[in-house]
Amino acid sequence: MYINRFVEKDIKKRIDDYSKLIVIYGPRQVGKTTLVKQVLKSYKGRVLEINADEDRYIDVLSSKDSSKLKSLTSGYDLLFIDEAQRVPDIGLTLKIIHDQLNIKLIVTGSASLSLANNIQEPLTGRYWQYTLYPLSFVELNKYYNKFELNSSLEDRMIFGSYPEIFNIDNHFDKEEYLRLITRSYLYKDVLELETIKYPRKIVDLLRLLAFQVGSEVSYSELAKNLEMSKGTVQNYIDLLEKSFVIFRLSGFSRNLRKEITKNDKIYFYDLGVRNALIDNFNSLVKRNDVGGLWENFIIVERIKRNLSKQLSVASYFWRVYTGAEIDYLEETNSKLAGFEIKYIKEQVSKPQTFLETYPDSEFNLINKTNYLNFIL
Repeated sequence: MYINRFVEKDIKKRIDDYSKLIVIYGPRQVGKTTLVKQVLKSYKGRVLEINADEDRYIDVLSSKDSSKLKSLTSGYDLLFIDEAQRVPDIGLTLKIIHDQLNIKLIVTGSASLSLANNIQEPLTGRYWQYTLYPLSFVELNKYYNKFELNSSLEDRMIFGSYPEIFNIDNHFDKEEYLRLITRSYLYKDVLELETIKYPRKIVDLLRLLAFQVGSEVSYSELAKNLEMSKGTVQNYIDLLEKSFVIFRLSGFSRNLRKEITKNDKIYFYDLGVRNALIDNFNSLVKRNDVGGLWENFIIVERIKRNLSKQLSVASYFWRVYTGAEIDYLEETNSKLAGFEIKYIKEQVSKPQTFLETYPDSEFNLINKTNYLNFIL
């Protein structure tokens, strides 16, 4: 079953705008190709689809020869290049096609398309950029009611939300699929970069981060455990973030002296990937990391929800040296809203230091009874 992605409507609106091309990023296996093919079903013009994995197209696409590119695309209204990161200097090729040939362009690529800076500089001001993530509850809500979404909660916390997971019936095959992703796809874009000196350490770093979900991360401690420099660890984390594997929340402060901002919290875009890294697909009743899983799930779903609504929201956590903390904090138009994220708890103490420091702010508890309203 195809599930509409929240970027689909916007892409359809821009498909006839020849002033800019469309670039869709996202991790491998997340459904970029499927999305574009769905969009093209309603397109009226003639489409040339190219998979850049096919060698027969590479020579022409990397030639930077406008006559060869015109010969390839002649007679078509739209060119769709899938896996564009395979083409050397693809940014220059796209610039030539966009500037010299009268054809609409849609391009998909994994993280290496942006990590290697293949398109940013040549295409400045020439493209619309979209990022596709694992499926969100906002997208699933169009096909399942709240009872069904709530019933699937444990599956999402254990096996994540990659589209293919929804086509697999038994737990064993879901586990094997996620292990395949982590072995074959997860770090592929990062490992292809020449700047990676210790490729084996990438997996070790991700495993350490997986065990620390929901906790503040010390880069110095990670460096010590991995026997690497702090700078190298921070560089690897930056690359993994740009590869759509993890994301960071920083500590919030408006210069209150006792607020802590030096450390980050790091979460995974997909919990199935996180659980595959530590090889733990046990049910929730058999786990000791439910609190971290729940916090990661709520925050990533909230972020995807905000993106789907095109809201400009800055996300943080908050903590002071006395120990008071808030799991998740949003700043919207200079207004603050704090959220304590607890799987079971029905009551938590309000953080008086926070409310006194920011008297116009809000504070709420997010738990199993009210989370759907928060992430939908």
